[in-house]
Amino acid sequence: MDLEQLLSIVPPEAPADFAAFWERRHRVTLTTAPQPYIRDAGWMLKEHAVYDLRYRSTDGVEIGGWLLLPKDGNVSRGIVIGHGYGGREAPDEPPEVDAAALLFPCFRGLGRSPVAKVSPNPRDHVLHDIQDRERYILGGCVDDLWLAVSALLDLFPSLSGRIGYSGASFGGGIGAMAVPWDKRIQRLHLQVPTFGHQALRLTLPCIGSGESVRAFQQHHDFNILETLAYYDSATAMRYLRIPALIAVARFDPVVPPPGQFAVYNAVPENLRRLFVLDAGHFDYPRQTQQTQEMNRELACFFMAL
Repeated sequence: MDLEQLLSIVPPEAPADFAAFWERRHRVTLTTAPQPYIRDAGWMLKEHAVYDLRYRSTDGVEIGGWLLLPKDGNVSRGIVIGHGYGGREAPDEPPEVDAAALLFPCFRGLGRSPVAKVSPNPRDHVLHDIQDRERYILGGCVDDLWLAVSALLDLFPSLSGRIGYSGASFGGGIGAMAVPWDKRIQRLHLQVPTFGHQALRLTLPCIGSGESVRAFQQHHDFNILETLAYYDSATAMRYLRIPALIAVARFDPVVPPPGQFAVYNAVPENLRRLFVLDAGHFDYPRQTQQTQEMNRELACFFMAL
């Protein structure tokens, strides 16, 4: 597809009870007290002091990650930063955003947040409890994001009204599903987000977790769209009511571009800003240049918090 075709993809319509499903889940999740615990990790990352972080999520899951704070101690905005489906073994390089507390959670089953009987392998993780809409693993990861915001506000109550979320790939898809329902988040950045337009995604071969989902459907009678229609990042973005900066790729062997563009296309026009990458999950000649351009735009975007 060329760019014009990708920008013409129509996002899927929501099931009748889509909003009710997520609003109820959000309401129930926020009854969990995250009880965040931080400990100085003893090292710095680009003018930020690094702290080991743990907090409680739903189903008794303990989430691990990191908190980065400016070395001068001045904190006036907060950003929760998601990760790709490979998990993370360390915090990412922090964005150039002044006076920001940066919370890097590992979503359940991945990185510092292992869960018994949940595989950290993306091809298996993405299938965990897929036949149960209420218990599907992606819903638990959304809970983890919401409670990351709760943990950040427990640590820094003054950040109320000044919190953003940034996520790429897996973290982009989880963010797209989570953020529309959480009024505590004021700005959203997604990069090559997955889980967009699930019905279309099932028709698109790839080398990412989507291929595992496609194979599952081919070998089981259960119609997984009974679950996935509720875990569609493009559908969720129809409900977004805050500014969003979305970077999508014209070529991507892991997350097929039609799904990424469906996520962008679903956002109300007055709220969305587009950044087009030549490729995602793939090395390409202009990668360094485009990454630097995107990071500059991202820094300006979050400075508005």
